[in-house]
Formats: sequence, C-alpha cells, structure tokens
Amino acid sequence: MRRCANVGVVGVMTKVLTYVDANVLIAAFRAQGAQSAAAIAVLRDPQRDILVSDALWLETMPKAQYHRQFHECAFYEGIFSLAKARVAWTDAVLKAACELALRYGLAAMDAVHVAGAMSAGADELVTGEDWNKPMLQVKELRVISLRPRP
Repeated sequence: MRRCANVGVVGVMTKVLTYVDANVLIAAFRAQGAQSAAAIAVLRDPQRDILVSDALWLETMPKAQYHRQFHECAFYEGIFSLAKARVAWTDAVLKAACELALRYGLAAMDAVHVAGAMSAGADELVTGEDWNKPMLQVKELRVISLRPRP
C-alpha cells in the first residue's frame, strides 16, 4: 500500500483580528447606504474576529439607553456578546492614546480606539472616518475606512 509523503496542513487560515470603532456599529445599525452595507459586511465576515472595547461601549450604549432606543441597545449588546474580546479602558491604553494623539493629531476618542486596538494586538482597525482624517495616517496599525477612497 502506498502512502503520501510530506503531507502537510494546507489552507489553515487564521482570522483577522478586527477592532471596530463606534461609527461602524452605528452605520451597521442604521442599515442605510453604502457605508452601512460595508459596516455590516465587516461585522458578518467569517474571516474576522471582532474586538470591542470599554470606549466603544461608552460611545454607543449610554445614549441609546438614555433615549430608550431598545432595538439599538439590543443590536449593540449582540455585537458585544459575540465579540472575540473586549479591550479594557486602562491606564496603559490611556497613556498610549495620549502619545498617539500628540504624534498624529488624533481626536481624543480616536486616540483611545487606536491605542486599544494596538494593546489588544489587533490586525486592523475599521472606522467610518474619512480617508483624510488623522486616524487613517497612523503607521503602527492598519486602519481602514468604510468609505471609498477618494
């Protein structure tokens, strides 16, 4: 009987660890237009593991809860429960956010998101920001916009 020699594991794929920011969740919930379709595609992509964070929760849940947007709250809760991990709001993340904000001219929450993604070892950060925004200029992490490139 003949045996196959040197048979290795072929086609093993690791998932892309993707950190999403608030405008991705908001766009996906609204489900209107090309940016919403792109956000939904990211969240449903079986080749991605989604990362969320305390900062993301702070940007999405309190306002939806305050305004009694129960369907929106349930949507966000579903994303949070299905996420691979939740990045904590730590002193180390805030320190890195300060450094990144100074280096790139980032807005406060954008810096927190980038720092959180980096601290979690994310492969990429997906945002709904315009391509000309400072967040898309970060060199230490692949940052992708849902918007088409100009």
